[in-house]
Amino acid sequence: AGAATLAATAVYGQTQEKLRVYTAWPEQFSTPLFNAFTQQTGIEVQFVRQSAGELLARLRAEKANPQVDLMFGGPADTFHAAKNAGLLEPYKGAGWAAIPDAYKDPDGYYTGFARLTIVFMTNAAFLKDKKLSAPASWADLLNPAYRKQIQTADARTSGTAMTRLLSIYYAFGKDEAKALDYQKKLNENVQSYTKSGAGGAIPVAMGQAAIALLHTVEALETKRKGYDVVITVPSDGVVEGIEGMAMVKGVKNRELAAKFLDWAASPKMQDLFVANSIFVLPTHPQAKPEPEIAQMMKSAKLYQVDLEWAGANRKRLVDQWINEVAR
Repeated sequence: AGAATLAATAVYGQTQEKLRVYTAWPEQFSTPLFNAFTQQTGIEVQFVRQSAGELLARLRAEKANPQVDLMFGGPADTFHAAKNAGLLEPYKGAGWAAIPDAYKDPDGYYTGFARLTIVFMTNAAFLKDKKLSAPASWADLLNPAYRKQIQTADARTSGTAMTRLLSIYYAFGKDEAKALDYQKKLNENVQSYTKSGAGGAIPVAMGQAAIALLHTVEALETKRKGYDVVITVPSDGVVEGIEGMAMVKGVKNRELAAKFLDWAASPKMQDLFVANSIFVLPTHPQAKPEPEIAQMMKSAKLYQVDLEWAGANRKRLVDQWINEVAR
């Protein structure tokens, strides 16, 4: 918590209304959205950015005295765990009904505003030097050529890591023993577990590692910046990630929080993904999809997560990974 930075968006004109937010989205993606909300409403957004697991821990610690009004971003299983822990307040506002049922909690405890998935991003020069094709399946990551060459997120802090754990679980037919055995083998090829889900992007782009397991948003942004990387989706499947948002239980600025949730569930906000080159898909049917990720998601084998199970088992799966894989 001490390392967290409190960032305020630019304030347009004089305003005393301030919405306080925890976000798992990196600043380069969240700031344009928060600034747009301020421009359109006059409400200042003050936010703290940390990985989803860290934010969940903060909400638990602050349960008796909430420090923010909203949590924005992070995988839906994190929100389901927060719901089960009594940390969220249900809200079904304007635009909620238009979001498909698969992307929201039926009781209104959280709403999905974006969709994405896990991909492999590989340094093209490494592939050329080793005369390899880009990894196309989970099994391909076990190739001895990738020993200590993979960077992926740490499950103790990152929501992206939980998406990875669930993807492996589903890819192995929901057989926990097989999924755990695979993770132990994969660990032999891991160079480092990064604190945030995006942590491996620059090391791979710069050739300091060969492969990063990233969400589409970081991988496609890295490629757009001109780095020579190859992006592949594992043929044996990945889970469809849902980025959620929710009102914190005991919220102090409920009216402001409701305004933001209404806005973020609308095409007006979700059209900003394309305008700001944020490589996620909207959840609102009327919002415009970004073509590159739309094609990638369309061709991917996507698993729909049982969020009730994932939320209830999140801590157990993370503890298992800590004690039996990353030890």
